Amino acid sequence: MTAPATSPTVKCLVWDLDDTLWDGVVLEQDDPDPFPEALETLAVLDKRGVLHAAASRSDPAVIARHLTERGLDDWFCAVQVGWDDKSGAVRHIAETLNIGLDTIAFIDNDPAERAEVAAALPSVRCYPAEDVARLPALSDFQPEHITAEAAGRRKLYRTEWRRREAQEEFGTDRQAFLTSLDLVMEVRPAAPDDLDRAGELTVRTHQLNSTGLTYNARELRGLSTSPDHQVRVAQLRDRFGDYGVIGLAVTELRHDDAVLRLMLMSCRVASRGVGGVLLTELIREAREGGRRPVAHFVPTDVNRNMLVTLRFAGYEQVASEGPLMVLAVDPARATPQRQQHIQVLSRA
Repeated sequence: MTAPATSPTVKCLVWDLDDTLWDGVVLEQDDPDPFPEALETLAVLDKRGVLHAAASRSDPAVIARHLTERGLDDWFCAVQVGWDDKSGAVRHIAETLNIGLDTIAFIDNDPAERAEVAAALPSVRCYPAEDVARLPALSDFQPEHITAEAAGRRKLYRTEWRRREAQEEFGTDRQAFLTSLDLVMEVRPAAPDDLDRAGELTVRTHQLNSTGLTYNARELRGLSTSPDHQVRVAQLRDRFGDYGVIGLAVTELRHDDAVLRLMLMSCRVASRGVGGVLLTELIREAREGGRRPVAHFVPTDVNRNMLVTLRFAGYEQVASEGPLMVLAVDPARATPQRQQHIQVLSRA
């Protein structure tokens, strides 16, 4: 196995198929059986919210048929089958699922294939097929939070795969595609049932994350009942289905300021423009409460897009405290208009 010294929890395990998931080669045998220990690992990791994808050298139609006939196709959120390098397939899977390569693991029976992936993608953890039974016991495959939504994550990502297929029909006309989705975002105070998922987001979300602060469910429960704080969650749905809770905002109410101490959005919806929509709602809510919208931002290697989103919403830097940037919206500036392709439902 190869991995960086400080790797985050694995979000997706990419499987080779022949002689790794099943006992044989589909092109050489009629109906190779899946390994029982592989099926067990598929099920255990799926319950923890770890996604599964496949990267195999074979004929795509033959593999698709065998996955379906064996009842295995529903396990996989993305399947890349062909004759190109496995590293290219793994990279495409990461891009399709919109997750970092450092959250990908790869399992293959062929040491040459593992070496090729490790050389091309050094942040991807590579495991030999004989380790399949022990993967669930490794800390890399044990998320800190396992919520009801985590157990349904596979369904969410399979739905996202269908969305991407629909997007291809629109070619380069991104706005037409977004409009076709019929997006609806609900912004509401966090309810008790939201808190585990909200805490999970603070640990898992790094790109669209303003400060990197983490909260567990108990801490969020305390903040949500505090008269000096507001905890808001954002839930998104479209014509394909429900994305679930995809955003979180923790605001501290200080005298005349509403200070956004943490705002984040799931990477899954980064391309939908929802970050700016949530900020618009937070700005509106702060102003209606007679407070100036203020936001904290701590730059990291991966969250520059969050700063861009804040600036587009009207936040400008007014102070700094070490690495912490303090931004505020000019009281004379108009509240940004809502994105036309997203209907917003706001509950106080």
